Amino acid sequence: MTYVIALPCVDLMDKACLDECPVECIYEGDRMLYVQPDECIDCGACEPVCPVEAIFYEDDLPAEWSQFTAVNAGFFAGVGSPGGASRVDRIPGDHAFVAALPPQVHDEALA
Repeated sequence: MTYVIALPCVDLMDKACLDECPVECIYEGDRMLYVQPDECIDCGACEPVCPVEAIFYEDDLPAEWSQFTAVNAGFFAGVGSPGGASRVDRIPGDHAFVAALPPQVHDEALA
């Protein structure tokens, strides 16, 4: 099992979770952040710091966002396991599902 980042992160990317992740398994795409499932150690440090509640333990992911488990894993199809976000900085692009989403509108206080 792993943690998953879902729809509330799209077009927001607060990035508070990046500072909390002890293994740097959260990577930045163009429109959202993604958890590399092979690197995630299931510590849960990222979940409580997300201001828009976009991070869920895989078993707790709301049904309407269930596709984000595959979206997070699929984002790494071409890059595998980079070995820590600080080693690669941002990964250009997004999973095709995220790239096809319309722009997401967020509360001004969070954007």
